[in-house]
Amino acid sequence: MAEYKDKGSRFIAYAYPLKDAEDFKKILLGLKKEHPKAVHHCFAYRIGTDGNNFRVSDDKEPSGSAGKPILNAIDSRQLTNVLIVVVRYFGGTLLGVPGLINAYKSTAAMALQLVPAIQYPIEINYQLQFDYTMMNEVMMIVKHFNCSVLKHESQLFNVLEIGIPKAKLKEALDKLKELHTVEVKKL
Repeated sequence: MAEYKDKGSRFIAYAYPLKDAEDFKKILLGLKKEHPKAVHHCFAYRIGTDGNNFRVSDDKEPSGSAGKPILNAIDSRQLTNVLIVVVRYFGGTLLGVPGLINAYKSTAAMALQLVPAIQYPIEINYQLQFDYTMMNEVMMIVKHFNCSVLKHESQLFNVLEIGIPKAKLKEALDKLKELHTVEVKKL
C-alpha cells in the first residue's frame, strides 16, 4: 500500500499478484467495501506474457487520466500478472487532467516500489499418461527440469499435468519421449 496527497485529495494504491480476471473482481469488490466513502476506485491490470490481456478503468475520472497512467507504471517495470487499484478520496480541489495523471502514476509507482517483484519461469503445460511402473523415471525428469506438477491422477494409469519451463522445453520433451511407454500431449 502506498499513499499520495495533492491539494487535499488522498490517493491510496494497492498492488496485488493476479492470476485471472475472476481474482480481480473479488479484490476490487473487497476494496470498495473497505473504502465505501472513496469517490473513485481506479485500476489497471495486465495478465499473461503476450501483452494482450489487460484492462484499465478511470472510474468516472476524466478519460485517460487514471487507468492508463496506472498501467504505464506496471509496464515501465515490465511486470505481468499484477493488479493495481488506486482509491481516491476527493479533497475539494480539482487537480485537472495533468494533475490526475501525475497523482495516479506516482501512487501506482510508489506501490510497486514497496512490493517485491517475483520472477517465475514461463511454462508450457503438458499431460503425461503412463503406467505406474514408470513413476520413478517420470518424476526424476520432472524434478530435474524444475517442472511444476499441476495435477496428478493415479488409477490404472497415471495422468500427470505438468508445466515445463519454456527455457528447458526441448530437452525435457526429448527425455520424456525417450521413455517409450509415456504418452506426452500438449494442453
